[in-house]
Amino acid sequence: MTKSFFVALASGVLFTSAAHAAPPRVFLNDVIRGDNGEIRLGALAETHGGSRAVRDYGRTLNRDHTFAKRQVVPVARSFNVPISGNITPEAREAYDHLLRLRGREFDREFVQHMVDDHQKDIAKFEDQARTGDRRTASLARRQLPVLRKHLRIAQSINP
Repeated sequence: MTKSFFVALASGVLFTSAAHAAPPRVFLNDVIRGDNGEIRLGALAETHGGSRAVRDYGRTLNRDHTFAKRQVVPVARSFNVPISGNITPEAREAYDHLLRLRGREFDREFVQHMVDDHQKDIAKFEDQARTGDRRTASLARRQLPVLRKHLRIAQSINP
């Protein structure tokens, strides 16, 4: 399983950008689970990455998404959204797959997953920033620059 694994994994969401923002509770639950997944995948990249660039990127993901989750928590609580340690099904599938890989193979598939995942997330956050509830729209606008930075980094890594 290579690039096609992650393209198939993400294709259902990647090419279907919502015309309107998700309801606040749905968006916030997705963001929490997304941050949890990025934290977990980042930690995995730190230990399984074959290159320094991938290990450093994993550390960046871990740090930035830990900070992002701290920003989400008060907004989520204002909507009575439970703060869980759960990850998305897509992140679980990617984690389980990547866990078996090491070195260059890990790097190649991890980077491809991060490109696809961040493209999807950016589209979701842009929708929320444009048409969401004022609190979730504000949160999305604050987090978009970091998501775009993560995408640029992933695109710059040559596994």
